[in-house]
Amino acid sequence: MDNVIKVNNLTKTYDNFKLDNITLEIKKGSIIGLIGENGAGKTTLIKLLLGLIKKDKGDILIFNKILNNKVKEDIGVVLDDSFFPEVIKVKDVNSIMKNIYKAWDEKLFFKYLKDFSLNENMLIKNLSKGMKKKLEIITVLSHHPKLLILDEPTSGLDPVVRKEILDIFLDFIENGENSILFSSHITSDIETIADYIIFIDNGKLVFDKEKDDILDNYGIVKCNYNDFKKISKDNIISYRKNKYNYEVLVNDRKNIKKNNSNLVVDKATLEDIMLLIVKGEK
Repeated sequence: MDNVIKVNNLTKTYDNFKLDNITLEIKKGSIIGLIGENGAGKTTLIKLLLGLIKKDKGDILIFNKILNNKVKEDIGVVLDDSFFPEVIKVKDVNSIMKNIYKAWDEKLFFKYLKDFSLNENMLIKNLSKGMKKKLEIITVLSHHPKLLILDEPTSGLDPVVRKEILDIFLDFIENGENSILFSSHITSDIETIADYIIFIDNGKLVFDKEKDDILDNYGIVKCNYNDFKKISKDNIISYRKNKYNYEVLVNDRKNIKKNNSNLVVDKATLEDIMLLIVKGEK
């Protein structure tokens, strides 16, 4: 499978933060979920990919090319803040964008407005947060990008609107040629649609893995001290000592269960994994 993004030893240093030697590959035709705490480096990584901030070192290739205007034509971007002037009407977005993107599709834009029940004559300032987010996504889709890069696209939205937006993403990659990289604090959304997970903590890459591999193999064990000591250290990713027990994140729950029949080994969600890796002990 071709790589749509390839990053090698990417580093960006601020006074109190460092995105440190990130190396990863993003496959064409897939949805990649980017997870991590606030301040972990997700937005810094996205801005580096888009050329919005300068890297200190490392290499970034998108579609096997260094970012340039031609490459940018094939990228659709939605950042956390709305990029529309509040005083224009929804339909005015079309007039603006057709002068920016060579591949802008006016018919597709107005079809999307109709499909998603957005009134073209409404002022943008009068749209709800969910409507604004749908308008942003509709806009980036209407210039036929091959890659979407999205920072918190479902943040603060109600479940119905979130489901609509996730369905848009699934439709977008259906042809096998398009790809999506999106960050989100809503790990359930990522679990629903992502093929791969990139986890960044404190500026470092924790893992870059297939979602199904993570959810099939990682597990949570809650046990007493004696049972904790029996678990192979090779299988322990991190753990927390609570008042009455140990909570242990393991990397091979089936093997743990096989070798420790008395233990209850639950499946781990992405939220469980994040919490125990960020807050737990190694």
